[in-house]
Amino acid sequence: MLKRQVWIFWGLAASLWSIPVIALTSLNRSGIDVLKLRKAPYNLSGHKISIGQVEIGRPGMFGWDKAVSKNRAVSLAGVFQRNQPAKSNRGVDPHAHNVAGIMISKDKSYPGVAPQARLYSSAIGSTKNMGQPNECLSAQHIALQNGGDVRAINFSFGEPLHRDPRPEAVLDGNALLTLCVDWSTRFHNVLYVVAGNQGKGGIPIPTDNYNAVNVAFSSRQREMFDKVHVSNLTPTRGMNRRLEGKEFNIGTRRTVSVVAPGTNIKMLNPDGKVKKVTGTSFATPHVTGVVALLQEFGDRQFRAKGNNWSLASRRHEVMKAVLLNSAEKIKDKGDGSHLRMTRTLIDKQNRNWLESDAYKNENIPLNSQMGVGHLNAFRAFQQFSAGQWNPAETVPILGWDYRSVAKNNYVEYKISQPLRKNSFVSITLVWNRLVELNDENINQKYDMGETFRDRGLNDLDLYLVTDKKSSNKNKICASTSKVDNIEHIFCQVPATGKYKIRVKYNQQNNEPIQPFALAWWGVSGK
Repeated sequence: MLKRQVWIFWGLAASLWSIPVIALTSLNRSGIDVLKLRKAPYNLSGHKISIGQVEIGRPGMFGWDKAVSKNRAVSLAGVFQRNQPAKSNRGVDPHAHNVAGIMISKDKSYPGVAPQARLYSSAIGSTKNMGQPNECLSAQHIALQNGGDVRAINFSFGEPLHRDPRPEAVLDGNALLTLCVDWSTRFHNVLYVVAGNQGKGGIPIPTDNYNAVNVAFSSRQREMFDKVHVSNLTPTRGMNRRLEGKEFNIGTRRTVSVVAPGTNIKMLNPDGKVKKVTGTSFATPHVTGVVALLQEFGDRQFRAKGNNWSLASRRHEVMKAVLLNSAEKIKDKGDGSHLRMTRTLIDKQNRNWLESDAYKNENIPLNSQMGVGHLNAFRAFQQFSAGQWNPAETVPILGWDYRSVAKNNYVEYKISQPLRKNSFVSITLVWNRLVELNDENINQKYDMGETFRDRGLNDLDLYLVTDKKSSNKNKICASTSKVDNIEHIFCQVPATGKYKIRVKYNQQNNEPIQPFALAWWGVSGK
């Protein structure tokens, strides 16, 4: 499957995975727990929020393509062939249609995560004469739709390294498509959601990005999606060294950001027939759809001039921090100490987060298989709806912020309430790798033949410290990776008391002022 000339996560045949048919779906509490957000008082459906999709093919558009003449479930805002309008009845692909359906299907039996979102989709087309420049053009074209206001773009496809024109190409973040994704993320303020690599010899580019969210997929054990699926490709001890740099990032930087359901997901093909789909391709649109819901809420709050709300809520860094910090790791015992999480996620070797190097080593922010944990839409809503808080004043135990820090300096957030002894606190810090376009014709757009410049990554560190002095000697927990642009803390509070979160600009590699997003979640000691 992995050496075919169409590099897509087609998923694994559903017949290979026998799971009892029960009344559970990837959208209810067994999956991402999103259905309650459809109901009062939330009433979220993605209304008026634009999201995007880039793949080899495209979903069918009713009234335009005969393939969907009997299926109106997927209503699209626009379809394209790269950066041109799509031609009728050309490029329609069941894989792309399934992915789109997970995001926006209006079918009552097989609904999408955000059925009222506006989806723009671009088909790259035949791979014989297409490559990363064409894929970059397609991504840019989608980012520019809706007047340049597209909040997230779904990538359920990728490129194999043997097609990369660089000599001895490896996953070092410097493939053109990877640089394009990291540039577009910042330049267009859009969150790219990328299907994590699946299977040896697969399609790893652009999973070596820095600024997007990479998604692995879970399988359902009994009544919950709570295990990393066996076909997710992840590094293990004793891994064949030939895979390093070919299937996994060079060095110690981890690939996976978050896990979402991706096993035996029922969706509609263009002809309206039901199909079960499996793979990272189908986990990824769960994340993209959740972004649409959160952005609908954020826009609603901004229009209503809600307290602790600003246009920072539209920042891609904020979305990334919110999604990751609210992810689930360890099921709560009922006392709230594990932040009311509803599942314990385990890896392919049946180990949980507390048994991983990411929990034990402050230099490693992400678990190699789980990232930060399992997507939960309702928890992401709770994290986001807590609002933006300014470090100039005390902050609550739940919230987020978008701000900047100067080199050789730090920003501190004093938590207003004491944190409870033996409870866990979750804190996530994200910022961008700085990639710039070598814009030869100065038109503010990527054009064929142009290149990108990687200006590197500033080094930020994250600390939880006691509320006493400003010295790191009082640190309780830390995340201090030198190679990642995510720092993540999930640690147990040693004693009930007052604490501060510190974001420190440790080392400058490009600009002296570094924007960042921060999200935090703790348990009150009162």
